[in-house]
Amino acid sequence: MSDLNYFVTCPKGLEYLLEDELRTFGMDPVRNAPAGVWANGSLESGYRACLWSRLANRVILHLADVDATSDDQMLGGVTDLAWQDHIPVDGSFRVNFVGQNEAIRNTQYGAQRVKDGIVDRLRSASGQRPSVDAKSPDVTVSARLNRGKLSVGIELSGDSLHKRGYRTEKGAAPLKENLAAALLVRCGWPEIAKAGGDFIDPMCGSGTLVIEAAMMALDLAPGRKRERFGFERWLGHQPDLWLALRQEAEKRAYEGKQGIAGRMPLFVGFDQDRGVIQTARNNLQRAGLESIVKVEQRAIDDFARDEDWAGTGLVLVNPPYGERLSERKKLGKLYRSLGEAVKTALPGWRLGVFTGAPEYGKSIGLRSYKQYRLFNGKLPAQLLLFNVDDVSSMTPREPDVPGEVSPRIANEERAAMLRNRLKKNLKTVGQWARKQGIDCYRLYDADMPEFALAIDIYDGRVHVQEYAAPKTVDERSARERLAEALAVIPEAIGVDREDMVCKQRQRQTGTSQYEKQAASGEFFNVHEHGCVLKVNLRDYLDTGLFLDHRPVRHWIQQHAAGKRFLNLFCYTGAATVHAAVGGATRSLSLDMSKTYVNWAEENLALNGADASYHRVEQADCLAWLAARPSTDQRFDLIFMDPPTFSNSARMAGVLDIQKDHGRLIQQAMQRLTSEGLLIFSTNFRRFRLDESLEAEFAVEEVTRDTLDRDFERNARIHRCWHIRHNL
Repeated sequence: MSDLNYFVTCPKGLEYLLEDELRTFGMDPVRNAPAGVWANGSLESGYRACLWSRLANRVILHLADVDATSDDQMLGGVTDLAWQDHIPVDGSFRVNFVGQNEAIRNTQYGAQRVKDGIVDRLRSASGQRPSVDAKSPDVTVSARLNRGKLSVGIELSGDSLHKRGYRTEKGAAPLKENLAAALLVRCGWPEIAKAGGDFIDPMCGSGTLVIEAAMMALDLAPGRKRERFGFERWLGHQPDLWLALRQEAEKRAYEGKQGIAGRMPLFVGFDQDRGVIQTARNNLQRAGLESIVKVEQRAIDDFARDEDWAGTGLVLVNPPYGERLSERKKLGKLYRSLGEAVKTALPGWRLGVFTGAPEYGKSIGLRSYKQYRLFNGKLPAQLLLFNVDDVSSMTPREPDVPGEVSPRIANEERAAMLRNRLKKNLKTVGQWARKQGIDCYRLYDADMPEFALAIDIYDGRVHVQEYAAPKTVDERSARERLAEALAVIPEAIGVDREDMVCKQRQRQTGTSQYEKQAASGEFFNVHEHGCVLKVNLRDYLDTGLFLDHRPVRHWIQQHAAGKRFLNLFCYTGAATVHAAVGGATRSLSLDMSKTYVNWAEENLALNGADASYHRVEQADCLAWLAARPSTDQRFDLIFMDPPTFSNSARMAGVLDIQKDHGRLIQQAMQRLTSEGLLIFSTNFRRFRLDESLEAEFAVEEVTRDTLDRDFERNARIHRCWHIRHNL
């Protein structure tokens, strides 16, 4: 068994660290997957991963990929596998089943069908068959369903490898052991230890970080204290090989405890809670480190340097996150105290802070030189690294800048509701958008009253707009819920946090809709019904593309061939692009903003439109419409989507769409050919069309036909009419 295939799982975000670690066991990583690494290797390398991996959760020996587009197909594929090579007929097994598809919608049912297939294969002529044992089976079968394939394997590790065997008691919010090990690797602890440095955790809780630091520095195998592994009663197990690896691990442990270069590093943990310090001592005893690691009750305000500490080392701490608002008020002082303590006592050391409230890093009084985004369970968190020196020193600052909200989950049940809704919408609306060839769509629009947000997808990026809360809603509650949404959205949708932008929508007046919100210059192209459009999620209130008007633009594209097109209040010219792509012979697009005029010109150029036939001009549309039409201002198709209100100094007057729309429509109709069409749209929710227009023109409201599936829940997002001359 020298050429085996493994899938080694790990916490999300640790895949690249795990890949490097697996190489040290003799494995050859093939590819990374979410929360795991595929690798090839020998049985020995699999055993080494079980015994020595500090980062993995499970080591799965991959057996086969089974077709699973139907129930019967999956059952047949599982039955065909050579289970007699893995599970004793008089033994026991269990199935860990994850995933679902159209055929298998329930994990319990999926597990049952896999069990049926195994039993059918192993049932002997006498009727003997292995039993199912959910608690302590001889063999655990892994079955992972993804779309039409079932990945089947044997869990060599048994229970998750983060369970080292030393921690049966826990502090208030314990880190998992493999996450703690990952933090140590990211901090460079192995190199610091080899250079003679010491380790200190001033808020050690139940001692996980300081125990993992000692095990890593002293070359103690994480699996030494585990009572059982999943391969021990597996039929492919090689006891002699495993015994040799265990003996090697004991030899390395003995040598490691002799010290590094003749000196044993110091491992010290402090905590102000007497009870949790006792838990840490109990964990140390089970780990066999009670004589090596020192823990004692000491508050951060009493932190002071001991004489025997080395001149260099690592301080790594996982301080409270402040999940409740009352707790958050204390975080600034706590982080300042931490910064003052290390700057006073440990110059020349390195400081690592793993926190779910990374904005409080500003309170430490040091500039972070590196930040790693990770998860503590489902909570998003960051590891901040600092050098404790004068160069990195800065004035501590409070993080609570008005309007700045950091991702944080205060109510897991409420956050789970949003997470589930987003995943459901991604499956339904997202699938619809992909079939339509649409890059940009609305995923969520205040579906739940607790989260008053509009969440839009722009080709893998996320644009979040928070609707301003009414005065009856407590501001702190609104910020707390927004913080939860910002924590949930990247995980639920599967995007990096850097690809998410959040803004607050409020009533805009004057030119405020045109003013820059930022200056990132981050433009990128998206596609819509064969058109290329430039968008920017960060720098303006809007993105350059009104998603709700997608059906209107598509209709224009389908009916523009051979026509002269006029786009009033054109914004970035997206409707004109559709007209040009659809075969309009010429077009004129007008907008008051020079920014958007330039943007519209670039959009047209992206789609190969001839600028001599498709002109964009900066103009006050009110004044342009009020002027007498020239002979060349006759159009077959006109689109007009004015702002609800505008009082810009560059305009000839004030625009109030409810009061002024009748005049604007009449003026636009003067430029429309006898058989032409004016498309008029507004997003003013209380809008009422002037009845006199219906007497003068042929007016048809087409709002229902201009709402795509992603705006079905918000039928009032806009209203739209087709207006023609009476013939």
